[in-house]
Amino acid sequence: MKFSRINTTSITQPRHIIRIGLVTIVSLIVLFSTFLILDRLFPFPVDVDYSTLVLDDQGKILNAYLSEDDKWRLYLESEEITPDLEKAILFKEDQYFFSHPGVNPVSIIRALFQNIMSGKRKSGASTITMQLARLLNPKERTYGNKVVEMFNALQLEFHYEKDEILRLYLNLLPYGGNIEGVKSASHIYFGKDPKLLSLSEIAGIVAIPNRPSSLSINKDHKPINQAKNEWLLRFRSGKAFQDHIIEIALSEDLEPKRRNLPNHAPHLSQRLKIQKNDKIIKSFIALEKQKQIEELTRSHIDRLRYLNVTNASVLVVENTTGRVVNYVGSADFYSTMDAGQVDGIKAIRSPGSTLKPLLYALHYDQGSLSPKTRLADVRMNFGGYEPENYDNAFHGWVSSEEALKQSLNVPAVKLLNDYGIPDFIQFLIRSDFESIERSKDRLGLSMILGGCGTTLEELTGLYAAFANGGRFIDLKLSEGVKDSISTENLVLSEQATYILTEILTEVTRPDLPDSWKDNPNRPKIAWKTGTSFGRRDAWSIGYNKEYTVGVWAGNFSGEGAPELSGVGVAAPLLFDVFNVISDAFSNDWYSRPNGVNRIWVCDETGLLPNSFCENQVVDQVVKGATIPQLCQHMKPVLIAPDSSESYCTTCIKDIDKHVEAFYPSYTAEMLDYFQSEKITYIKEPGHYQFCERVYPDQGLQIVSPVDKLEYFVDTNDDKQIRLQAQAPSNATKFYWYVNDVFYKSATRNEELYFTPPDGKVKISCSDDRGRNKDIVISVKKVSF
Repeated sequence: MKFSRINTTSITQPRHIIRIGLVTIVSLIVLFSTFLILDRLFPFPVDVDYSTLVLDDQGKILNAYLSEDDKWRLYLESEEITPDLEKAILFKEDQYFFSHPGVNPVSIIRALFQNIMSGKRKSGASTITMQLARLLNPKERTYGNKVVEMFNALQLEFHYEKDEILRLYLNLLPYGGNIEGVKSASHIYFGKDPKLLSLSEIAGIVAIPNRPSSLSINKDHKPINQAKNEWLLRFRSGKAFQDHIIEIALSEDLEPKRRNLPNHAPHLSQRLKIQKNDKIIKSFIALEKQKQIEELTRSHIDRLRYLNVTNASVLVVENTTGRVVNYVGSADFYSTMDAGQVDGIKAIRSPGSTLKPLLYALHYDQGSLSPKTRLADVRMNFGGYEPENYDNAFHGWVSSEEALKQSLNVPAVKLLNDYGIPDFIQFLIRSDFESIERSKDRLGLSMILGGCGTTLEELTGLYAAFANGGRFIDLKLSEGVKDSISTENLVLSEQATYILTEILTEVTRPDLPDSWKDNPNRPKIAWKTGTSFGRRDAWSIGYNKEYTVGVWAGNFSGEGAPELSGVGVAAPLLFDVFNVISDAFSNDWYSRPNGVNRIWVCDETGLLPNSFCENQVVDQVVKGATIPQLCQHMKPVLIAPDSSESYCTTCIKDIDKHVEAFYPSYTAEMLDYFQSEKITYIKEPGHYQFCERVYPDQGLQIVSPVDKLEYFVDTNDDKQIRLQAQAPSNATKFYWYVNDVFYKSATRNEELYFTPPDGKVKISCSDDRGRNKDIVISVKKVSF
């Protein structure tokens, strides 16, 4: 029996291979575990502080700010890395970037051999990832630090994708001075985005980081051109680019120079930088129009300096989204003399008459007013407050639309008194008037004339609501806020804002600038002007279907100017801005919405016609609002056949012959206005002289002084407090008493003053029809 010999070698060989494989796997596991432990114990932070970039609506740089360490380190986004830029960088620095794990062993062995053979550092082995590690954590170049650098590179590769590492590397490359990163060099040296660089410029961008000091940009462009040509030739020899493209690049001479980065909309940019704290902030600014409006504002103020008007602010809002598309905080940001860095859009100023349209719209909405409703523009006293008009005159009966177009003060104060100050304040607070909310406890009737504080931003937002059919939307300065106009934000009805817009669009009014009256390029807008007390603030705010524009002009110091007014200073700039942002010949305008009813009203009062109303006009009212009352501008009066005297129900019993005639029914305020202005009006005949009727005190009112009010009286003034009463038209003379002692008598239109004693003072008035009224005031005498 034969036994075959067993080949033990063939058995042990697989075991040996398995043993080696197991040892290799275990070693790799140990190495990887060690790496994980060391990575956890010694994490490599990547914390890069970038320059803040504010972009326009097209992604172009609007403004830029140094990083915290005073570097121009602009953040390069992935889409800005062009294939040519990536190819050039990888060819020069690391052709196997996408193949190695952060460290290239072949390059290390080659460099080590060459350095040993030459006895000096002749070749480097740093990959892009290793270079990035050194840029993030600069250290002295030693072999020990090189090992740390390799470990850091492995950490970067473990935590980040290759594209992220490449982008981070391109963001940190040194370009001389305080310039770091490809994007910074592209904008500062060549004045363009990285994705617009030519191959010749890319070669220059590639060459500088090796010699950032010697190739720093100066008047001599020869070194940079030599360096870029050297790299272009290397690209050609390495077949990185086609020969004809290389030839074109070689023929292009670079003339780089250090440029200032863009600085547009500086007030908005600073505001966004503080609010957002991001490396890239995307605004909605339309850059080309922004430049034009900045120049318009600057040149407009230059023409007004001789009037002592030194600044202006402009805000442009896109109505449908609430996006702020233009923002000019001052005429010249860099003017220290005129406090140019103050942001006039955020500054709290007196709004003048710019809140009046809102008050009228609120009345239109609730049906207490319509455009043709007549209002009394006469002297009135509201608890001691007597408003006056801008022109220091009164205009009698005026329609509400005319009162708004003429911006009359007395009707506005009366309307606010009727509407209620608390309700009006709450409406403004709901419309994001933060300045009103802070001062709400100190506001009174004067707020409708500018006796409060608002900002240009708040007012422009309010007028944008008018433009949006009564729907309020928050203004948006940058991306990140949802664009929507919700019906929940409805602050006024579409019908009321349409009626308001029709009034504010009228051009036959005093606040149309002279320079635009006959201008064929005049844009169609609805607008309102305003001038604050002391001529410290000039306003003009307007809108069309597309945009709302707010303009303020004045001095940041608060100093007034005699020629400063909304119509003369702010309105011309408003119309100029609209000509820049809109088509002056566009026919796109508001259509009358459902719910706006057209009715016939009496032209004398704006109320529903009565049988005696001969003159009637068409008016517009909000459907569903309170129905206007029947006109009562005439009243029946019993008179003698020859119109010599009139009778009441008491004395008519003793009269044999009489007839009924209609006479105007004037209020006491209007009668005083007619007499003080010496205006002829139709009077009813004097009352029957033998009538024994005693009139009650109803109808007689003491309007000055004001009942229960405390008065501080100047001891050096002999004309102290005015005595004024109002009564029905049949009263022609008033008799005044102070502390039950007769003082003086006066006719209706005669001015009368008296010097009161200290303490409580009783004042009484009687008219020649037997009516009587008593009030009590407190008096304190002081020396001013």
